[in-house]
Amino acid sequence: MSTAAPRRRAERASGPGRPPRPARSTRSARWPLVAWAVVVLAGTACLVAAMVPVGPDLLPGIGSVAIVGAYSWALAARTGGRPILFGCLAVACGVGVLALDEDALRTGASVMTCAIAAVLGVVATVPARRFVGAARECVVAVLIAAVGALATAGFEPTITLVRFEYVTLVLALAGAFLVVFRLGAGFHGLGRRGVAAVLVGGLLLAVTLAYAELLRRYGTPGLVDTLLDGVRWSRRELGAFPRPIETVLGVPALVWGTHMRARRRQGWWVCAFGAAATAPVANSLMNPAISFSEVGLSVTYGLVIGLLIGYVVVRVDLLLTAPGVRGGR
Repeated sequence: MSTAAPRRRAERASGPGRPPRPARSTRSARWPLVAWAVVVLAGTACLVAAMVPVGPDLLPGIGSVAIVGAYSWALAARTGGRPILFGCLAVACGVGVLALDEDALRTGASVMTCAIAAVLGVVATVPARRFVGAARECVVAVLIAAVGALATAGFEPTITLVRFEYVTLVLALAGAFLVVFRLGAGFHGLGRRGVAAVLVGGLLLAVTLAYAELLRRYGTPGLVDTLLDGVRWSRRELGAFPRPIETVLGVPALVWGTHMRARRRQGWWVCAFGAAATAPVANSLMNPAISFSEVGLSVTYGLVIGLLIGYVVVRVDLLLTAPGVRGGR
């Protein structure tokens, strides 16, 4: 009797043939997301207009501050922090950088924007039971990092390209692992498979970076010319060349990690290596010798090839760990 009376009053309040009114908590929880999306779209519009170029000279700075503030808010909300505090702090720092207009401050703001965008692209993903869902999450992560690339370039830093790429990659990986340590229940959620995945991913990352650096510094002219011929052919015939670390490690790690997270928490530790994909995307616009169209094609090629590699990794993982398979869990 006591439960039926409130139900009848709710039906009378909604009226005949009308759906029940949504709860206030649902509507109030939706408004922050709508406001966040509006800020991101407005900031992106400012950055795109500055690239055309259209509008005043302050547009790229305004767009970058809006993006870094929104991304800091989202990253804090996703990791259980204080989104309003960190979002306002990021906006205040960005406004201070624009007001002081110092090269060192602009470069530091650009580095932090790139790192925040790369980490947010990783932690914004959700578990995916199927490969199609994992591929969708990779696209979302790359799009978040791509908007971060616009904001990174919007601060107009003064950089050394190779150093900037290494610093942003290291900061993005460190930030991703710190966040994953919290979301993945620390070392207790790692397990044997997580340890193996982290060791293999770390080894692959170290080999890729070490090989590229050794080749750049100590490679023989014949070997370097042979490799560069392949890069030149790809850029001439296909329009771009995919970034190796994004293609070989970052995107496959995101595919496998999001797929694994639907079954095991260790997937978070695999997803951390997804920063090897989002960081190169977030700093992709810093090379003035590469056009915007070539940057877009390079990211797209790396994403497509990485998805193919990730599909193979997921199938092998299911083959070895599916129930009923000999040697499986």
